Amino acid sequence: MTVRVERHEFTSTVLQDNPWGDPARRPVFVLSPADVPAAEPLPAVWVLAGFFATGASFLAFEPFGETLAERLERLWSHGMKPVRVVLPDTFAALGGSQYVDSPAIGRYATYLWDELLPEVERVWATPRRAVAGRSSGGFGALTAAMDRPGLFAAVASHAGDMGFEWCYLPDMPELMARIREAGGVGAFWQRFCAAQPKPPAWFGAISLLAMAAAYSPNPERKDFPADLPVDEETLEIVEPVWARWLKHDPVRRVQREEAARRALAGLALLYLDAGADDEYRLQYGARRLGRLLTRYEIPHVLEIFPGGHRRTAHRWDRSLPLLAEALWA
Repeated sequence: MTVRVERHEFTSTVLQDNPWGDPARRPVFVLSPADVPAAEPLPAVWVLAGFFATGASFLAFEPFGETLAERLERLWSHGMKPVRVVLPDTFAALGGSQYVDSPAIGRYATYLWDELLPEVERVWATPRRAVAGRSSGGFGALTAAMDRPGLFAAVASHAGDMGFEWCYLPDMPELMARIREAGGVGAFWQRFCAAQPKPPAWFGAISLLAMAAAYSPNPERKDFPADLPVDEETLEIVEPVWARWLKHDPVRRVQREEAARRALAGLALLYLDAGADDEYRLQYGARRLGRLLTRYEIPHVLEIFPGGHRRTAHRWDRSLPLLAEALWA
């Protein structure tokens, strides 16, 4: 069974005039079995990219590996049930959106699920759908499932952002060093924008600025439209700002939100994994979430595998067949 890759463009209303001038017209790629026409109903898996990536990234050449299209062909040849795979574009000037609505980045959750999803399903018939992602995409998948109960039948989160105190706080000293070096938050951001090529050593710091824009936006701030969760001089936690971050933490959400627990309990499949040596310490958040799910008797699959945060595309071999099975059940 071969893959047909189709590219569709959609102009968003909610992304127009976003804070960074990011495009409102964006592509979406839909991967289907080549012999299945668009009008024929087929379950779909929406796949969300990690930070500094987008939907098209899954189709790029992978040294010593496979594109997602090649992976699907192999998995289908080994018996995986057929599905469509939807690859949206949510790249933003800051490197990503965390798949949330934020006045400091744009309304990316509304764009995805209230605008783009109905448009995709107008063109490609989809009776049931799942959502999956890795890293920031894994966070986005869990968030979508909790915020929109019933929209998805199954969810897979590969090393999704969670357990925020260990996921983010250990990297704050690096961000503060860059800010002090540049002479302020705004100055560091402008230095990054002007740099060509972009220094890879700065990516971690920029990603934390993006998290602030997603979790603690402050459009009234002149130098950068977000509040930071730590003091720029002492690294002390700024509790009111940090509390805004924690409201987004999937671990905290399952702890405090009955609606989130009900949404996850209603899934046909909830799959979580993380590498045992994840560089962002996401294995600990995954284990914490797993314990909570067990406590609340929410069915799930949790796997901690040998490896780290990067070069983990092989994990799709595990989640995609499970998602397809759940969608066809």
